[in-house]
Amino acid sequence: MIDWDDVRYFLAAARGGSVRAAAKHLRVNHSTVLRRIAQLEERLGAQMFEKLPSGYRLTAAGEEVLELAEQMEASSHQLETRVFGRDQSARGLLRVTLPPFLATHLLMPDLADFAHLHPDIEMEISSTGEVANLTNREADVAVRIVTDRKTLPLNLHGLMGPELFSGVYISRKRLAARRAGAPDPIRWIVIDSQGLPAWARAGEVHATEVPFRSPDAETQIAAVQKGIGMTKLPCFVGDADPLLVRVPGTDLPMHGTLWLLTQGETRKTKRVRLFTEFVSRRLAAYAPLLAGLSVPDD
Repeated sequence: MIDWDDVRYFLAAARGGSVRAAAKHLRVNHSTVLRRIAQLEERLGAQMFEKLPSGYRLTAAGEEVLELAEQMEASSHQLETRVFGRDQSARGLLRVTLPPFLATHLLMPDLADFAHLHPDIEMEISSTGEVANLTNREADVAVRIVTDRKTLPLNLHGLMGPELFSGVYISRKRLAARRAGAPDPIRWIVIDSQGLPAWARAGEVHATEVPFRSPDAETQIAAVQKGIGMTKLPCFVGDADPLLVRVPGTDLPMHGTLWLLTQGETRKTKRVRLFTEFVSRRLAAYAPLLAGLSVPDD
């Protein structure tokens, strides 16, 4: 009998092109991947990979195994979701993925309330900008910011939430200093950008051509608070920060629409239904905050 776990390691190496990539994806050490692949090759009596300077390349036998392995993977996911969908108890593991801003600056109190209401539901929160694959059971529920509804996969079930707007923010002290005639240049602060964004030229304050790039959202916010310059933030983040103020004369463009997404049989489970209904109600109550209507423009 072929061990499905060995096949998983083979798939990760085939898709990643190296043992290192497979180990990172599966969150195991390098030697575990090598051992699992060796076990599979021994059972099948064939070599799956050629080791090249550029990485691992599938042999002819490996190409044949890959096709069958992907079929095994699809059957495994189908089995898991069907069994999971029959579970109607308010207990067990619930995996939720959402953007970092939403987790730390908006929904964490609500996640805490849900955890208190349902103490038998084990919660795993993945706060990341990466998109989890719900079909492959990488998460049970995804809270996503969607700019175009047509981009949503047809196999996902979605609950549409409020629209999310963004604003351009600067430190209150930095704006006051500028109005008082301070000569210090104001930079545009971003996580990643290839050119001067339009908002850096808009409104009362104009940024210089020299950017200030930060590795993550929290560093970005700290940089604005310390008066380095101005940046674009979701309104629910910028408006709630007493150290920040919107740059006068700038617009509030729509950032996207919030969606609660689930997949197939997974959405039928009681814990998933409880969570999506709960968070959907909370998001609806946050609509004015998300639209930037809760704080008047300075």
